[in-house]
This record gives sequence, C-alpha cells and structure tokens, in this order.
Amino acid sequence: MRIPFAAALLIGSSALCASALAQPVKTQDGILVDSAGMTLYTFDKDSAGKSACNDQCAQNWPPLAADAGAKPRGDFTVITRDDGSQQWALRGKPLYRFVKDAKPGDKTGDKVRDIWHVAKP
Repeated sequence: MRIPFAAALLIGSSALCASALAQPVKTQDGILVDSAGMTLYTFDKDSAGKSACNDQCAQNWPPLAADAGAKPRGDFTVITRDDGSQQWALRGKPLYRFVKDAKPGDKTGDKVRDIWHVAKP
C-alpha cells in the first residue's frame, strides 16, 4: 500500500513537531530532571558553553543529549561537546545524569567530591 505524498508529509511533519515540542528538562520538587524524571547535575569544572566531562567522566555522568537540530529554549541552551555531539545546558552550564541514580527522585550524585551539584532552576 502506498501512502499519498500529502499524507506522508503530514505524518513526517507531525513527528517533527512532537519532537520539537518535547521538553528535555522540567522542574520537579525544586530541582531539574530529565523527561524520565531523573535528576540532572552540573559540574564545577565546566565553563560556560564547554563541557570538561569527557571519556570516563562522561560514562559516569552521561551528558543530557540534545537531538540534532535542537534549538535553545529560554534558559536552556545547546552546546557542542568535544566529540561533536550536542548537549543541553542551563544558561550555558552543561547538564548531566549520574549512573548511580537508579530511579526518578534519586540524588546520589549531589555533592560528589564537592564538584557535582543537583541542577536547580
């Protein structure tokens, strides 16, 4: 069965709009979380618009990935990492998850080595 071009265009643009409207970050109980409710963190060694967390660091603290073509939204910006991937940032400060957080609401990464902090709006 062939889908008419207009229908295919409508389906494709609907998917694009849904993706563009998806919120990568939300506020929950006074902290920032990802769309799955997992706590987000900032890293003191980062500078505005630049992540200092790469390689093993990024395996333990996965960057909050931004889809190709993601656009800044209010205080949320998109930075380019050293490997060329895109990452969400809050006012230029890159955002991360922590691998030891097992479920939404966990904040086990807060104050790790006094350089990782729960991200707040």
